[in-house]
Amino acid sequence: MGDEGIMKQNAETGKISIDTTCEKKYRNSLPNFVQSVRLKYVKLGYHYLISHAMYLFLVPLLGISSVHLSTFRADDLALLWDQLKFNLVSVFVCSSLTVFLTTLYFMTRPRKVYLVDFSCYKPDSKYICSKELFMERSVDANIFTPENLAFQKKILERSGLGQKTYFPQAILNVPATPCMSEARSEAEMVMFGAIDELLAKTGVKAKDIGILVVNCSLFNPTPSLSAMVVNHYKLRGNILSYNLGGMGCSAGLISIDLAKQLLQVHPNSYALVVSMENITLNWYMGNNRSMLVSNCIFRMGGAAILLSNRPSDKRRAKYQLIHTVRTHKGADDRSYSCVFQEEDENRKVGVALSKDLMAVAGEALKTNITTLGPLVLPMSEQLLFFVTLVARKVLKMNIKPYIPDFKLAFEHFCIHAGGRAVLDEIEKNLELSQWHMEPSRMTLYRFGNTSSSSLWYELAYSEAKGRIRKGDRTWQIAFGSGFKCNSAVWKALRRIEPAKEKKNPWMDEIHEFPVEVPKITKIG
Repeated sequence: MGDEGIMKQNAETGKISIDTTCEKKYRNSLPNFVQSVRLKYVKLGYHYLISHAMYLFLVPLLGISSVHLSTFRADDLALLWDQLKFNLVSVFVCSSLTVFLTTLYFMTRPRKVYLVDFSCYKPDSKYICSKELFMERSVDANIFTPENLAFQKKILERSGLGQKTYFPQAILNVPATPCMSEARSEAEMVMFGAIDELLAKTGVKAKDIGILVVNCSLFNPTPSLSAMVVNHYKLRGNILSYNLGGMGCSAGLISIDLAKQLLQVHPNSYALVVSMENITLNWYMGNNRSMLVSNCIFRMGGAAILLSNRPSDKRRAKYQLIHTVRTHKGADDRSYSCVFQEEDENRKVGVALSKDLMAVAGEALKTNITTLGPLVLPMSEQLLFFVTLVARKVLKMNIKPYIPDFKLAFEHFCIHAGGRAVLDEIEKNLELSQWHMEPSRMTLYRFGNTSSSSLWYELAYSEAKGRIRKGDRTWQIAFGSGFKCNSAVWKALRRIEPAKEKKNPWMDEIHEFPVEVPKITKIG
């Protein structure tokens, strides 16, 4: 509220009076503001104290030790040497054991996995599908009822998508021509476009790739998509090739985790991960509203990621993979069926989204961060979480569960752009700022829900904005059918200079972002 809401001017006398209602409001809000500021700094002081407790303890200890050593006489050193001469066998055994254990540790420790670079496919402008064009094609299909056309229009208006998302040619045609050959063309365009760009950026030869993982949930032709990549790039005959299907939007991080596991046992290797979804054969042509939502939010896109376990690649790599955490709630029937591909009453195939989706996603996220938290959170947050847990579970105190501040563990957040409601819920539950949510919201606005590849458009956004600095930690969170919630934690090995990111899909328009997305309203 501006000054015009506090001060009023009398039209006859010209005198200015203060609106007492607004005055009382500001008076009442001032103590709360001061209290919140105080609590903020108290928490920061607590976090600093706990995080540096070891140093605060060691400094006085080293001071006492130095004072004690300063009084150590030469006679005392001679006496100590005389004692050690009679224990040479013990010294030798201890030294040998130390060397052996140190060697064993370095030989058996997990290999470090580096992200050399990644590429996100940006389709040609002829594939742009505005909201108006989407509705035109929906009308042209002559399938949807007037009520469902109005429903789709409302979904679009509240989806958080912008006017420049992409659809495959088969859906843009009049009439639409979804068929196997068109679906293959879309897959080849997206996969090969992303891989070509990645190989050009890294300078890695196709023959040097030893591991290939491709994921696409709804399109699984024979030969597989991974075989299409092998054939197109003439990859070597002993390549370890994997094709993941039916695993939903979280399959991208499953592919990263699989590649990481393979890089642990195959030294001196490159792993190529390709994440995408196929729209051509999966545009729903019926009138079940739970299936129509997918038509409105899913769009064309894909990403290619090059991983390496070669120590020599650390100098040029962008990131190091620190953690991957996978959570699967498929044992629960409600979680299993909340995203389900099936036929409607007219035998039209579509993906139905249950009303329980948000609740299921929340439960999966809670389980995932319970596992991830101890790995990444500072001791100050873990201690607060533990004390609160003991108070609630053991002492039966009626207090709220403590939500750790993940902003103390990560500088950047890449949350799967599955939809506006999902982003709103995570922003609220993790208490993230608009700045932290910006990459996810802008990716949803500019490219739509590109399924498993959306996380990489988000990371590319942060790079294009010049936000990634050496040592920064990024948390990627993905949700998918099953139901699954997966996380990956990356650490930046160097500062990413936007001027050098010529192949970034955002670079030619990053100056236009962020944009203001209208507030969401309920659908009647």
